[in-house]
Amino acid sequence: MARVPEQPLTRVFVYGTLMPGERNAHVAAQGGTFEARPARLPGFRLLHLLPEAYPAVVPGGAGEKVCGQVLTYAREDWGVALPFLDALEGVDEVPPLYTREEVTVTLEGEETCAAWVYVYANAARLARPGVVPIPDGDWRGAPDRARPRPEDR
Repeated sequence: MARVPEQPLTRVFVYGTLMPGERNAHVAAQGGTFEARPARLPGFRLLHLLPEAYPAVVPGGAGEKVCGQVLTYAREDWGVALPFLDALEGVDEVPPLYTREEVTVTLEGEETCAAWVYVYANAARLARPGVVPIPDGDWRGAPDRARPRPEDR
């Protein structure tokens, strides 16, 4: 599991199903009050997994970026939000589906800030068919984003 800083970092960069308006936005909202701001994550690559129909972020090159939103939770809500987010992302599964890592994101207006991001951890899955690179880094433009089965993430 990712380390938790002494002063809780209450921001998470979301780039797929957790973004406002996407199919798992309700999971983010279960944690309490947050502010959403457009942002980008430099130095990472966005992939779309099929048939799973969800995104994966992995380390990328210097010119690559991922587009998304930074959700900033009220300090008192972070302890409630984090278990919901970690559960959806499979952080505690063995092996983990994603790991939660601290990164620096760029907000609109070029301001930077620290945030958590969920980085895809299943390297074996990335070696199989159905891994579609998203060159512009924006998952909302990915083909076939519909959830294949209701029980899927």
